Amino acid sequence: MIPEQIVKLKTALHKDQNVTQVIFNKSDELSNLLRKNTAIRWSKTMNCWYLPFTKTIKQDLFKLLSPNYYLDYTELKTTDEFVVLKPDTKTTEEVKSNAELAVLSNETSRKIEEFNFWLKSKRYSENTISTYCDALQTFLRFFVNKEISTITNEDIIYFNNDYILKNKFSASFQNQVVNAVKLFFRTIQHKTLNPDLIHRPKRPKLLPNVLSKEEIKLILNAHGNIKHKAMLSLMYSCGLRRGELLNLKIKDIDSARNLVLVKQAKGRKDRIVPLSNKILMLLRDYFIAYKPKEWLFEGQDKNKQYDEASLAAVLKQAVEKSNIKKSVTLHWLRHSYATHLLENGTDLRYIQEILGHSRSTTTEIYTHVSTKSIQKVVSPFDNL
Repeated sequence: MIPEQIVKLKTALHKDQNVTQVIFNKSDELSNLLRKNTAIRWSKTMNCWYLPFTKTIKQDLFKLLSPNYYLDYTELKTTDEFVVLKPDTKTTEEVKSNAELAVLSNETSRKIEEFNFWLKSKRYSENTISTYCDALQTFLRFFVNKEISTITNEDIIYFNNDYILKNKFSASFQNQVVNAVKLFFRTIQHKTLNPDLIHRPKRPKLLPNVLSKEEIKLILNAHGNIKHKAMLSLMYSCGLRRGELLNLKIKDIDSARNLVLVKQAKGRKDRIVPLSNKILMLLRDYFIAYKPKEWLFEGQDKNKQYDEASLAAVLKQAVEKSNIKKSVTLHWLRHSYATHLLENGTDLRYIQEILGHSRSTTTEIYTHVSTKSIQKVVSPFDNL
């Protein structure tokens, strides 16, 4: 069930047209708002409201619904407007320009399913499987009129230039496609592509977004609901990723040793994280109030963990209540935790262990945003 105040957007195919499903809990107020200001219609076959797909649909709905509703567009395609393609009715150039929705043959779809099964058998994470299969689908749809067995390194280079760069997709997406295609050809097609010939983008060196301690305090104290406060506080105080927080079970809190056991996190690794006494007291109050059974933070269904989109909405509301004019995301709490640890004098090696980084270079990025040393630098302008 979609939580209150959350509107989920999802790309779908309806009557041979690309549409956007608009999914939300029953709300006369929201329904009237959408009917009055949009071309929204109800579909019996999809059992939901929908809108024609446009390039600006996300921005248009955001303007209409904020700040009273949270827009979840994680399943909304954000490429150019597209039309449904059939191999026998479109030219090669039209197929290329509308790559994402070109119809795949049954044989190609079977190959992708085989790749999906191989990834699962190797115990890749669900996120990685989804990312790789989606990237592979995009690539194979681009070459929908080309036999898979004839695809070469040159085709990947052409795809990079004529699709990714042309549409200004991110360097991260480009790397995901290259990784997925290489692995697919090696494992399913038993054909090795030469990685040295494949163009890879340089990763942009971006600094992590960090909030001040004062801003963190405002956000964590914004909610009167103890469950919402406990979730955000535990996430910051332990430097947890979103999924790590939601995957926590009651038994993962070791109150006797003041530790949190984070199981099978990124990279399939377990780790322990120190738990402050202040957070432990907050969790005890939360436990008394909500009495969770298995998951530390349960959703509306007591047998399921809390929803990712709902957690994001909790943070969004806290930021708005704090009057902070920044596009804060959940991962900012983790970045802020690491930076504040460093500014408090914690050794980088310990921060690396707590965050679960495999390489020290990943943790060292926080030295570039820590203000502890930078603030000691005196500008020569002051001595003029």
